[in-house]
Amino acid sequence: MRAIITVIGHDHVGIVAAVANELAQHNMNIVDISQTIMDQNFTMMLLSEWDEEALSFVEAKQLLEQLGQTNDLTIRMQRQAVFDAIQKL
Repeated sequence: MRAIITVIGHDHVGIVAAVANELAQHNMNIVDISQTIMDQNFTMMLLSEWDEEALSFVEAKQLLEQLGQTNDLTIRMQRQAVFDAIQKL
């Protein structure tokens, strides 16, 4: 399974570490990552892949949404195939 994950929120120390640690705990690999600060707002977009038999898309999405709530971030995830299809429109 491959998914695009976006993270947005007020910049603070440890955002990248928190997201990377959560992904690593669930054996989700970061394939590509980009992040920037825009007017004190943190934005990150990453491509992750993992074995969907071990962790479903829905479970992964819920884990990341919980992480976002805990860290005052908006974390969204969508399947790469859906993301790619939207970008072609």
